[in-house]
Amino acid sequence: MIPPGARLRVVGDVHGDSRAFAAAAETDRFVIQLGDLVDDGPDTPGALHIMFRLLEEKRGLFILGNHDFKLARALRGDNVRGAPLARTLVELPLHLRERTRETIMAAPAWAQIGEMFFVHGAFHPGMLVEAPPPFPPGRAGPLLSRALYGQTSGRVTGSGKPERLLRWVEDIPAGLTVYAGHDQRSTDGRPYVRTARSGGTAVFLDTGAGKGGHLSWVDIDPL
Repeated sequence: MIPPGARLRVVGDVHGDSRAFAAAAETDRFVIQLGDLVDDGPDTPGALHIMFRLLEEKRGLFILGNHDFKLARALRGDNVRGAPLARTLVELPLHLRERTRETIMAAPAWAQIGEMFFVHGAFHPGMLVEAPPPFPPGRAGPLLSRALYGQTSGRVTGSGKPERLLRWVEDIPAGLTVYAGHDQRSTDGRPYVRTARSGGTAVFLDTGAGKGGHLSWVDIDPL
């Protein structure tokens, strides 16, 4: 997991942008990648190779994202669909498939160190008292769904995707900072920061890598 006292680099959604991820990984900091490593961008296999190396060298942690979750399910034979997934499956060499499945299935859905919390989709207070569940045999349970997909209204947007909410930010306790991906909320190309009335903070690091934007990360030094 995350070494105590480590200098951290927290990296947002990569989405197959291996070139940008390689630049982010060129550091002596411990790298926490917030999920959605795969799909959409030009080089998912390259992005996976970088993450494999960080894990082997014990210099990184991979947080489970919804796109990664879907890919692992497809690789174990589940009936899952989607255009980005279909393209990834075509691009992924046979010799990488088992390692990819195993790495994704071993990834935690959230992690915490001190007053910093790392999750792909969204936070829920239950995550402070429950450990991340193992990769499920079927669909994700409630806490895992929140971690992967964020908070949704049950409605669908004009683009056909679930409407995502940020009400969960108000559930962040005072003093806790949640680093998340999944939602591209930035309007200026930089990570979007939102503070709850309680005093908790959410930092959104998805700035569109692999989807026409760029990869963002933040460096954190121990207090």
